[in-house]
Amino acid sequence: MKIAVLTDSTANVSEELRRRYDIHEVYLNVLFNGQTYREMKDISPDEFYSRMRTEAELPTTSQPSVGEYVDKLEELVVSGYTDVIAIHLSSGISGTYQSAITAGSMVEGITVHAVDSEISLTPQAFLCIRAAQMIQEGESVESILDEMAKMIEDMTAYFMVNDLKNLKKGGRLSGAQAFVGSMLQVKPILHFVDKKIVALDKVRTKKKALKRIEELMADFMGDDTVGTACIIHGHAEAEALAWLKEIEPHYPDVKFVIEEVTPVVGSHLGAGSLAFGMVKRDLKL
Repeated sequence: MKIAVLTDSTANVSEELRRRYDIHEVYLNVLFNGQTYREMKDISPDEFYSRMRTEAELPTTSQPSVGEYVDKLEELVVSGYTDVIAIHLSSGISGTYQSAITAGSMVEGITVHAVDSEISLTPQAFLCIRAAQMIQEGESVESILDEMAKMIEDMTAYFMVNDLKNLKKGGRLSGAQAFVGSMLQVKPILHFVDKKIVALDKVRTKKKALKRIEELMADFMGDDTVGTACIIHGHAEAEALAWLKEIEPHYPDVKFVIEEVTPVVGSHLGAGSLAFGMVKRDLKL
């Protein structure tokens, strides 16, 4: 048995980590004026946010086609893999997870074990890294899938966005609770609930919104002190670094990383978004 980890580009697993842990990926797409770009391949976050600022229309997004997924699986078969742990962004906001299942039924010689991360971005990457570590440790598919389910329960992220116009237009915000976030200085706080993005709270001023997220994360951690965390930003690195400097002393036993929101997710969150994610695991990054 030879097991691969396969994820999608929204996890934003760095090239260095992909090489170290043998993590494979398929790409989601962002579209400007009908032109398709594979995120993190054909268009970088810098290029994306620059275009989003100047284009008249908001970009749209698309998931990998089943055909593209089949091609990736066939590549893995040729490389000798018999099983794939396919870890994808939440099925509540994308059909990529379903594409994995469909493509898996179409390719012989390999078994796809699809995992719905119920989240996206760096927390999704944390799942990929742990799965790859377990493969290197010689663990079985069943043990890895069991750990993925437990990690999803032990993981969360809170997002602050400047407004909700991108999410509302893209249909990624759940329910009628899409309160107006474009009011002066009101900063919506978002969270994944039952695989969907929901508006959890609205706070006046960015500073208060970030403080509220810190409170929510402290509640999530409770008495737990060990973890791996991420600060994620939508083209707002200076703010992310400043926030990390404020947060890090409160979590001496937690390893932090800073990552950027990918173009596909950024098309929904908008520029200037900030997020704090955590998993109650020491991934030894």
